Amino acid sequence: MSAGHDHALPATTKERSLRWALGLTSAFLIAEVVGGVVLNSLALLSDAAHMFTDVAALAIALAAIRIARRPADQRRTFGYHRFEILAAAFNALLLFGVAGYILFEAWQRWRQPEEVQTSGVLVVAALGLVVNLASMWMLRSGKDASLNVKGAYLEVWSDMLGSIGVIAGAIVIRITGWNWVDSVIAVAIGLWVLPRTWVLLKDTLNILLEGVPEGIDMAAVRQSLLGLPGVLGVHDLHVWAVTSGRPSLTVHLVHAPDVATPTELLERARAVLAAEHHITHTTVQLETQPCAQAGVAVGPGGSGDEPASREDAHA
Repeated sequence: MSAGHDHALPATTKERSLRWALGLTSAFLIAEVVGGVVLNSLALLSDAAHMFTDVAALAIALAAIRIARRPADQRRTFGYHRFEILAAAFNALLLFGVAGYILFEAWQRWRQPEEVQTSGVLVVAALGLVVNLASMWMLRSGKDASLNVKGAYLEVWSDMLGSIGVIAGAIVIRITGWNWVDSVIAVAIGLWVLPRTWVLLKDTLNILLEGVPEGIDMAAVRQSLLGLPGVLGVHDLHVWAVTSGRPSLTVHLVHAPDVATPTELLERARAVLAAEHHITHTTVQLETQPCAQAGVAVGPGGSGDEPASREDAHA
């Protein structure tokens, strides 16, 4: 017997913001590439390379949202929601590649510094900063609900800091004449991007590997279920997410034979999972005796381990 089914996962609809951000960023990318070549600024070119990843990230995020809205079918019974996670993972890998390119080019330029035309760099970088701030403002509302949008937002955020760095570098070069500062700023941009890219990649891999979503305590979930009246044991407890913000749960509950209304127990399980752990997509199997799967171990703290009993929970 199962309960708690709400299989139609709501789609994230941030297309309008993504379209506007994509249009602004694409238009400015062309201007920044031309400016970097004409003005001979590696920092500006590195920022343009990063802005190229912004364009790619926004385009992929937009495509992923549209694909994710397709209904489930006979081959993909969970639907296409995970396309958003694949898009976020791809954007993370893209950022790693761009950071490596920036660091390599900065080393080359450090060995042979070249003159930078600071006035033009300041103008282009200032315009880039405005574009980045506008794109961030458009994406801000969706970044906490979707790793896909978060990936695009981080791309734009890091590019915004890159624009600030380019402006600061151009001012320093204009005052001091130290052209090597251009390379230092480029390195700083690359090093700033790397750790944030790793966090994004780690989050996407956790979902792709069907790990427990961040913020969910498996021990607390088990305790909540064991605390239900009539529940004697819990086993085969699994919590995962098809996409960001969409946790799912399956579990076997062993209950006392004298439980009068199993349906009421199911409703109580649903209610406690939703209220205490914010899990609304649940499948619960009721048993009066642990099934054969109860003794299959899957690792420490796992979910197919020996059935937890009420006595174990309160020991």
